[in-house]
Amino acid sequence: GEFSDMEELANQMGLFLQKTNIIRDYLEDITEEPAPRVFWPKEIWGQYGQRLEDFKERENLDAALQCLNHMITNALGHVEACFEYMIKLRNPAIFNFCAIPQMMAMGTLSLCYNNPEVFQGVVKMRRGQTASLVVGMNGMESMYNAYAEFASDINAKCQGVGAAKKNEQVTAATLKEVGKIQEICNKGLARYRKSLTPSQLGVQPPIEMPVRFGVLFLFGGYFAYAWQLGSIRESLGVAASGDWRVDIMQKVRSLASQPNNRTPPTAPT
Repeated sequence: GEFSDMEELANQMGLFLQKTNIIRDYLEDITEEPAPRVFWPKEIWGQYGQRLEDFKERENLDAALQCLNHMITNALGHVEACFEYMIKLRNPAIFNFCAIPQMMAMGTLSLCYNNPEVFQGVVKMRRGQTASLVVGMNGMESMYNAYAEFASDINAKCQGVGAAKKNEQVTAATLKEVGKIQEICNKGLARYRKSLTPSQLGVQPPIEMPVRFGVLFLFGGYFAYAWQLGSIRESLGVAASGDWRVDIMQKVRSLASQPNNRTPPTAPT
């Protein structure tokens, strides 16, 4: 059924959040006393060094950044499942409970990508940016917009990675994952906007022709009524006759009988 795979999708979402946490908290975990906490998988970091704790040393920064970008790319592979899970949620409170941490996780990955500060401290989103995500939460539209923005940031960082620090294979994989996220967001936003009414989009529908004729008829009726009462007739200097149609004819005749006081132009001599 529609919800038969919810457990697997929820697990994917949990992995996305947990991987983001261990990426962000590298230095805190590796310097833990009395013994370091090692959460980064050796299947990844083993491709770039002999010991995970060596990445915090400045001389190993290039390898550390390549490993970091690889870890982030691996985490981005769970985003598609996260969207599938969120689309199926119906309760707004549960939706917000799940969506806000995910958007913050995506924002954190965007900040961490190719960022040396991951190996010098803890990288976190600004409080103002976090507050903006929380206050601006508006269902799937907010998720699509946030993910699209953060994916665009990662895309830009991929283009700016220096040649000496660049792992072409990892960068290509990152761009592929980012492209998938952007496509999901663009299609999702298009579906969302298509479902909105014109008033929700801020577009006023055109006035139908019968309504236009009705307004014109009402205006004409009011004009005739006002003329008959004398408000317009008196301002034009037309004497009351009791019949508005007669009054109009009187005004036309009075205008036609007025002498032409303009002086005709004289011919040049």
